[in-house]
Amino acid sequence: MANNAEDKTEELRTKLYQAAKLSPNRRFHALYDRVWRRDFLERGWNDVRRNHGAPGIDGVTIDQIEEQGVEGFLDVLSSQLEDGTYRPLPVRRVSIPKPLGGERNLGIPAVRDRVVQAAAKAVLEPIFEADFLDCSFGFRPGLSQHDALEVIRTEVNRGRCWVVDADIASFFDSIRPDVLLETLKKRISDRRILKLIMGWLKAGVLADEKLLHPQTGTPQGGVISPMLANVVLHRLDLQWQTHHRRLGFLVRFCDDLVILCPTKQRAEAALEALTSILAELGLELASAKTCLVDMRAKGQGFDFLGFHHRRIESFTRKGRMFCARWPSKRAVTTARQRIRNETERRRVSRSVKETVECLNRFLVGWRNYYRQGNSTTVFHKLDQFAVDRLARFISKKHGYHGRNFGLYILMNNNNLGLVRLVGNVRQGAAHAS
Repeated sequence: MANNAEDKTEELRTKLYQAAKLSPNRRFHALYDRVWRRDFLERGWNDVRRNHGAPGIDGVTIDQIEEQGVEGFLDVLSSQLEDGTYRPLPVRRVSIPKPLGGERNLGIPAVRDRVVQAAAKAVLEPIFEADFLDCSFGFRPGLSQHDALEVIRTEVNRGRCWVVDADIASFFDSIRPDVLLETLKKRISDRRILKLIMGWLKAGVLADEKLLHPQTGTPQGGVISPMLANVVLHRLDLQWQTHHRRLGFLVRFCDDLVILCPTKQRAEAALEALTSILAELGLELASAKTCLVDMRAKGQGFDFLGFHHRRIESFTRKGRMFCARWPSKRAVTTARQRIRNETERRRVSRSVKETVECLNRFLVGWRNYYRQGNSTTVFHKLDQFAVDRLARFISKKHGYHGRNFGLYILMNNNNLGLVRLVGNVRQGAAHAS
């Protein structure tokens, strides 16, 4: 079902993209009937199923839907959408701890609503993709964090060493429905599609058994939320590229952004312009997390997309400075805590083999993301930490204190297959201390 549905929908998506690209001012109608088409709903179901995820307020899980029959589930959704009886459920709010303290609120829609959102996203995405600019990298087909990171490295090496390190305050909670609707209408004239999107925003949030109806925001956790975020912030991109590009080079990954400028004066002007544009969108910068960074100053750098960026001297060409990046302190703290959690005392009843497998799943993902940088030193330290924690875990299981017994087991058994980070860095020969 997955391949057939995606093949059928991809042809229409291509046509929508081409039509939008050829006619920048065209407004599209008759899109709603695509959303309830079975091929788009099947595509939406496949996307949601691949991402797994927790149930919404109705408690219905992906496994339960599969047990009861996916065909019947999609038939009901299609009928409700077609006859106008579909009503989104409120999202379930959960709070997850931030690595450095505090909590982040996530809104989890019901699986049925995630499927419809995924179908709607599949229909709308190519239309807005035709408009999005090269400075936007987040949650877009064919683009990734590493594309944004490479642009930063290139531009800093070209001399844009004054950086506006910006943070939009509570972005997903602050998106104004009127601003979003106004922006959507520039491309969409289908009232049913607009009503569908607004319905998700107005469905409410269930928090601590209380139903809330925030006046602003889109759930950070909704399938369509990143695309809607890009739709809103495209207005920032467009204004920047049209009126302020001379001030600095904008790099945006959804609501995370930096502006790379050649001088302090332009960086100050860029920050002022950014503040003004965001105010027009009903948004503001978090002053405590927004600053100017002089990359030419010794030891100065900034964090972006999990990496710390800093100019350092080349090992091979004395006096030559270049922009290097390695995992940020926050990223390393989070990684160490994850390793600590997998090897803590309360898990001592778990087998060593299972513990190694759990560690490896995490380490492989971490390695794949952070190896595209100058991460050798950080990788080495984290390797040592992982071995130390695993050794202590093994010692505990056998009734020993400390790590010596566990180290003996590891040294004589090729670390029991524990994944190593060192030796996998793809770029750079810098010492990331």
